[in-house]
Amino acid sequence: MPSIFSRIVAGELPAYKVAEDEHHLAFLDITPLVEGHTLVIPKKEVDYIFDLPPAELAALHQFAQRVAKGVKAAVPCKRIGVAVIGLEVPHAHIHLIPMNQVSDMNFANPKIKVPEERMKELAAAIAAKVPGADGSPAAKTADKPLESKAERETAASNVAKTADASPADASLEQLRQLTEGLYFVSESDAPLTVVSYQAPSGALDAKELLKLLNQPADTPVQEQELTYFLRNHTADDGVLGNVDLANRYKALQMFLKQELEDVKVYRIGKGPQLEAYALGKTSGGKLAGFKTTLVET
Repeated sequence: MPSIFSRIVAGELPAYKVAEDEHHLAFLDITPLVEGHTLVIPKKEVDYIFDLPPAELAALHQFAQRVAKGVKAAVPCKRIGVAVIGLEVPHAHIHLIPMNQVSDMNFANPKIKVPEERMKELAAAIAAKVPGADGSPAAKTADKPLESKAERETAASNVAKTADASPADASLEQLRQLTEGLYFVSESDAPLTVVSYQAPSGALDAKELLKLLNQPADTPVQEQELTYFLRNHTADDGVLGNVDLANRYKALQMFLKQELEDVKVYRIGKGPQLEAYALGKTSGGKLAGFKTTLVET
């Protein structure tokens, strides 16, 4: 099973790209410690960075050096911190982190949430500042430092041979691919089913959601953060007991957080059996995500 990063390289998952050459790619971390937190990877999938041949390891760091100069030029900071952890994703990568104090590099710090428009601004600003391999100001970045949601969804639609589909349809097709064969483990195993609804005109609160799902108005609704809801499934040593499956859940989580606005999980009903809906707004204004069943006794 390809890593999340390999799927980004292949164009199967979106990313806020800031620089690219034949063998390397750099993009913004979507769960950053600070604004401008960037990941640098070799396109070739290698789990442990020090398993790279010496020449490839050196080339990766040379590429990271150019990216770091771009990050520092675009994001106000004292230094660019460098870290290699290697436990989060089984694909070698370097963290470049704008820092003003040592604590900015503490991975135990809560991750910040950066709005999509700000991520676009950061990606474009960094891409414009990354020097080329010869030291000149212009870098060889991706053809576009960052594609819009609509562009990515249209591309996905074309790949799926649904060129006449709307952006929302393209998102749903990608969701179906990402959730295919996935089960949520509670006290039973329930499949993830892709869902889509017409979004209410206002905010999606408990009252509007129950109306949308044709549930009684007094049905209990509990909200959860997506990352918390999936925490045991995205962990390499989690309930799935399978790193490849954990990586698929990480890819799903990344897609939902990046492609949908204001994604939340809604737990509906009373135990022992509950329905859970992970929902967010598409660029077309619809609600999309997945639902599953939880059994908790």
